[in-house]
Amino acid sequence: MSMKRFTAAVTRENKWYVARCLEVEVTSQGQTLEEALTNLREALELYFEDEHEPVMTDPPIIAPIEVNVAL
Repeated sequence: MSMKRFTAAVTRENKWYVARCLEVEVTSQGQTLEEALTNLREALELYFEDEHEPVMTDPPIIAPIEVNVAL
């Protein structure tokens, strides 16, 4: 067993925090930020129990972007 580092993006949706892993398609949620991240960690561990070793690529680039939106 080895330790791997992943990137989580967390958003707030109403009363829930939604944590999504950017390297693999795994998402979880919680009522607090800490709970959402803990649940995501557990979901990733379960995911990798059934999957092969993840292919490690460069970390995703996180960048803000502005767009015009007609309201």
